Amino acid sequence: MKKIALITATVASLALAACGGNTDDANMANAAETNMEATSNEAVSDVNAAASDAATGTDNTLDAAGNALENGASAVGNTAEAAGNAISNTADAVVVTDEERKK
Repeated sequence: MKKIALITATVASLALAACGGNTDDANMANAAETNMEATSNEAVSDVNAAASDAATGTDNTLDAAGNALENGASAVGNTAEAAGNAISNTADAVVVTDEERKK
């Protein structure tokens, strides 16, 4: 039984010794992974910022177009009202003129 335990302990110590020499490689791999993650996070942030800017620009453009349409509709309404008033004023002037003729 002691021989099996001794063999197991020897194999385990050899395995640990084999892994222990790669700490520099492991640290470099961890650093590379950290740098890649940071770069990925920055790229995602840049894409999100660009999408947000594009959405804001689109909203502003649509708002401006809506305002232009609203202003155009108001101008048409004002023109129609002015035309109606001009016709009414002309009719009033004609009626006054007819009444003055009858006198």
